[in-house]
Amino acid sequence: MNSRGESKKRSRSRSESLAVEPVFVLDACAVIAFLKDEPGAEVVEKLLQNSENRCLILAISACEVYYDLRRRGNTEDAESLESLFAEYDLQLLERLPSDLWKAAGTLKAEWRRVSLADCFALALAIQENGTLVTSDHHELDPISTAGVCPILFIR
Repeated sequence: MNSRGESKKRSRSRSESLAVEPVFVLDACAVIAFLKDEPGAEVVEKLLQNSENRCLILAISACEVYYDLRRRGNTEDAESLESLFAEYDLQLLERLPSDLWKAAGTLKAEWRRVSLADCFALALAIQENGTLVTSDHHELDPISTAGVCPILFIR
């Protein structure tokens, strides 16, 4: 996929996993930037390589990445996404945590310009007391300014 595959994230020891870890929720554009080695890829790489971080991606965001790769004809890369997530300890949440759908719907109603997928990622970041990782300034600058949730813009 990219030249970043050679540096794998160190696995956590039991004592490390008991400590409170910073939580980062990656949206699709952050993962796509990482895969394509676009500007901001190094920010995502550092987050993924830091064993003290808990990095999450919702299935809806993973679907956006998968779709983007397939649309561009990168079928092999698309099919190896789950392996890449495992390699970097990026936890794929295939089931929605309790009431996340309501929280995402509430955010979408309030912040209409934000995509539904980003509302889900934002809701998860809020629920996990984490930080949303994105490059979507055009949608998420107002949310960042309002202090709804910490947002790390990768570029």
